[in-house]
Amino acid sequence: MCPIVREISRLASMSAFHESEVCCSILESLPVGLCVVDAGNKIVFWSDGAERITGHKRHQVVGHSCVAEGSLHCNQSGCEFCTQESPLARALKTSHPAEAIGYLHHKSGHEVLVHIRAVPVRNRHGSIIGAVETFEEAQQAVSLDRREQSLQLPGCFDDTTGLASHAIMRAHLRETLGMFMEMQVPFGILCFRLEELEHFRAMFGPEAAASLLRVVARTLEGTLWKSDIVGRWSDDQFLVILNGCREDAVNTVRERVRHLLASDAVEWWGERRSLPVTIGQATAQSGDTLETLLERAQNSLSAPPSGCLQAASAARGSAASGS
Repeated sequence: MCPIVREISRLASMSAFHESEVCCSILESLPVGLCVVDAGNKIVFWSDGAERITGHKRHQVVGHSCVAEGSLHCNQSGCEFCTQESPLARALKTSHPAEAIGYLHHKSGHEVLVHIRAVPVRNRHGSIIGAVETFEEAQQAVSLDRREQSLQLPGCFDDTTGLASHAIMRAHLRETLGMFMEMQVPFGILCFRLEELEHFRAMFGPEAAASLLRVVARTLEGTLWKSDIVGRWSDDQFLVILNGCREDAVNTVRERVRHLLASDAVEWWGERRSLPVTIGQATAQSGDTLETLLERAQNSLSAPPSGCLQAASAARGSAASGS
């Protein structure tokens, strides 16, 4: 029986709740992710919510170390392993609750923005025997709401990724540019290009390429604010409209997304496969047209700054070795 179940069973005042199976069933059915680790950082409990949010099944994680399984716990973007700064580690170290907004690496390869809370678990003598961590999606179902509003409109969403289509992105961009010209509401755009996508598709097949495109799409969706808009711009490109963003803020968002995309990959033929991603950007300026704004963003893709993303070069090398 896991420590948290024993504690709830001991403290419960109603006799029916003394049964450990009842307590376990309650915890397992919570909609938020719930993970319990012992003092040695071994996972002893993994809820249904944790399975849904991370894609990792209970039998795949229970008994494993959360430190070794860096894809399960991450308190900052791009983190590879649990560190001494993660909420779970802080709760065990300081004996106090801890929380953070961070990212979990989903089993399918994309990043999920979550609100993480952790508290230490004590035995009846007051000694810390582990910690419990909850995590819930910070921007749950934003894109799904948008899709549901336009389900009857053909051509609104890209068939492969479920993101807004090229036509819809042009319409959003035209509307946003109009607001900028009329009310001076700042905004910027980011272009993401998957390099060598055609080569990847030829080598591993169209389904592998589609899976990788979906992974990148989910990371972009989970990273941006509700006011931002992300869509499929072309076969190998995504476009993001950052509403209310000035140039310095656009730079900040670009670096955050760059860091996250660096770990995006898909499992294919027994190996993690990924592609380099180049990021271009442009900020709306007085006198801009749709064409001039897009041209600046595309030009920055052709001559990217030193901070542009070259995602997962090691994985790209493994893909090349399969040719």
